[in-house]
Amino acid sequence: MAWVINLEDLEMKTHPKFEGVKIGYILTKEKRPELSITVLEILPGVEIPLHTHEKEVDTIFILEGSAEVFLNKTWRRVKEGDVIIINPKEVHGVKAVGEKPLKCYIVHAPALW
Repeated sequence: MAWVINLEDLEMKTHPKFEGVKIGYILTKEKRPELSITVLEILPGVEIPLHTHEKEVDTIFILEGSAEVFLNKTWRRVKEGDVIIINPKEVHGVKAVGEKPLKCYIVHAPALW
């Protein structure tokens, strides 16, 4: 069964691990174990610390705002329209920079959430 979700209707909740971050669950492992889809809103100045995913490919689409991401042992700037692809076991992190919150559409395969 296919469906359509408008991001304006997505319920954003407090992230279970990170202060200053909200998360909206579009697709979770309960429905599709092969991938999960979420939206994150990260307040300016907030950082998701360096981390890895054991088996998930992490694909991040920047919808709004700008950030610095840690990839390949260095921080680099990303902005609206950029897509970041992170392989399993690669160290990565993200810091929201600028005046407005960072809004990201994130796909994990297999499902993380």
